[in-house]
Amino acid sequence: MLTSLKEEKRPSDLGRAHRLLLLVLVSMGSSTIYAPAYLKGVFYEPLMGALGVTNAQLGALLSAYAITATICYLPSGIVADKVRVRTLAWVGFGSTAILTYLYALLPSFGTLMLIFVGMGFTTILIWWGIRFKLVRLISGEKEYAKNIGLSYGIYGAAGLIIGLINTAIISALANNIDMAVRTLLIFLGSMIMLLAIMSFIFIPRFEGEISSGEKNAFDFRSVGIALKSPVVWLAALCMFFVYFYYTGVTYTTPYLQNAVGASLGVVSIVSVVRTYGITLLSGPIFGWLADKANSPSKIIVAGSLASALGILALVILPANTGMAVVAAIVIILLGFIANGTFGIVSGQLTEGRVPLTIFGTATGILSVVGFLPDTFSSTWFGAIMDAKGNDAFVDIFWINIGAAVLAMASAIALMFYVQRNRDRLERTAAEAAAAAGLELRPDGTTAAPTDADLVPTVPTDAQPQTPTPAPAVDALSDGDDLLTRNQEQQW
Repeated sequence: MLTSLKEEKRPSDLGRAHRLLLLVLVSMGSSTIYAPAYLKGVFYEPLMGALGVTNAQLGALLSAYAITATICYLPSGIVADKVRVRTLAWVGFGSTAILTYLYALLPSFGTLMLIFVGMGFTTILIWWGIRFKLVRLISGEKEYAKNIGLSYGIYGAAGLIIGLINTAIISALANNIDMAVRTLLIFLGSMIMLLAIMSFIFIPRFEGEISSGEKNAFDFRSVGIALKSPVVWLAALCMFFVYFYYTGVTYTTPYLQNAVGASLGVVSIVSVVRTYGITLLSGPIFGWLADKANSPSKIIVAGSLASALGILALVILPANTGMAVVAAIVIILLGFIANGTFGIVSGQLTEGRVPLTIFGTATGILSVVGFLPDTFSSTWFGAIMDAKGNDAFVDIFWINIGAAVLAMASAIALMFYVQRNRDRLERTAAEAAAAAGLELRPDGTTAAPTDADLVPTVPTDAQPQTPTPAPAVDALSDGDDLLTRNQEQQW
């Protein structure tokens, strides 16, 4: 199973155990590599106390990371097409582990800003592009959908286990919060470094994984076409507002501890379950609902409405220890709904029949626009908390209710536009599929018209040297890389 540093491999050359190991490695990695940057979502108060920063400064750290990440999204795809997956994996893991060890020193705020900017480069520019590419490279013609679903399950299970270990560390060392946070970060850094070593040893050099030639060059015309598409912009707007209240739900962590008065242990467990545990259920359930409704937008409207009502319940509930259990239940349910809703947002591109030829570019635009709340919301909410203390939570909750309402409006607008322009959208998608040598199915997916047509056995982001009979190609799979860095969802 040990990998040769020179010999190129095909997926068929790898044993079943080797492919499963690589699937576990990349899936577990996606749970772990982003944990240091997003630690405040689960351990808000301990982290702020150990670092000696204000709410606004803690938010500024995540904003620095998010701005760097936003800049790196599109280039990360290009890097992933030009550099070996094995190299990007071990370098991305290893450099992030080193930065996490520096983070564990609990340095000055200025140094922390540099560390968070650095993690933006190591986790996004270097590592992010290989998250789904590796799953594709180890999957056969009909295995990708099954493997990516299994990957999400591994992601949730690994995140839950690591989250509970983190909670145990914080609880055991609660009397010395600096040592608790330092120990937690050293643990995370060591886990990430272990993944780097495993990547170096076990990920092979895949045959055909490096794209080359004019065919695979970045096409600025696709960007222009995507930017002119109302469906892309409406979906991006919807994702922006859904992601805003989805990440806003993390502020239920300091609310539960500071305003309600729940213990640190209870708060940590609720936060871990809200962040990772519900991933095992919310993604598949909301994906099933979207499939049955034949419209992700309909489920987004329902999910955003339910989220708004859940947040409103927190505004209305008395903030005291007697309501801690009720508040915890509402927070977990709210996390389940917001989590599942965000997981299906990118499905609006297929609902709007975005042509396959610009689908990858469209998902890139959604990534850039959709994740923008990370660049300012944490700093904004942190400043409100510094100014108003516990009274700030009511303002924060109302802002997130407004975001949920705007998400509903965006989804309704997209449904209305698609309904009014259905024939033209389907005709454009069919023409694009025909130009690519594919046949458009009624459900919006595409397939090769005959078995005689030859296409690569690996995704379009890698060019194999030997073509084989064409498998069916599902346009939905090209949107998988939209899942968030810290909390991916199956849709």
